[in-house]
Amino acid sequence: MLIKDNMTTILDTIKNRRSIYPNMFSGEIIDDEEIHQILESANWAPTHKYTEPWRFTVFKGEGIKKLAEYQSNLYKEVAMKKGTYKEAVFEKLQQNPLKCSHVIAIGVKIGGQLPEIEETNATAAAVQNMLLTISEFNLGCYWGSGGITYLEEAKPFFDLEPKDKFMGFLFLGKFDGKWPKGKRASIDEKVRWVTK
Repeated sequence: MLIKDNMTTILDTIKNRRSIYPNMFSGEIIDDEEIHQILESANWAPTHKYTEPWRFTVFKGEGIKKLAEYQSNLYKEVAMKKGTYKEAVFEKLQQNPLKCSHVIAIGVKIGGQLPEIEETNATAAAVQNMLLTISEFNLGCYWGSGGITYLEEAKPFFDLEPKDKFMGFLFLGKFDGKWPKGKRASIDEKVRWVTK
């Protein structure tokens, strides 16, 4: 099978991308210029009618401490009311961001011009662009959607309106360890060809 040389590079980048978790980060700080390039790659995702619905909030330095305090306290407040509070979850929400160089919150602006799914799909494509750029920079990253991601009360903190969507966080850090191997079942198990 013939694949163009530049396509081989793109496929290698896609196949080599991995989730690297905050407890695997080295503690070194990523240069803001690299973060800017990562965000710029998001801005070139496909977007129907050029709505460009992705919105990002970047936390670094003291901002990460503010995020950690906010999300752990919001979780505690909501979970206590529901009777679902777990101290381990509170501690994780309080401590994991502090292991990161930067944390990027992912939002979707829903304008009503297009179906909501098109705007969330465009934003997911923007995040994939970021993940591949991060991988090319040899940085660690984990896209997390737990914690406060699905709490309506969280949206104002990330400058999102009630109709908007919150899609979680990218936790970024430098990574000096061994990259985990990936695994996928064959694509042939997931594709149906119709030729007649």
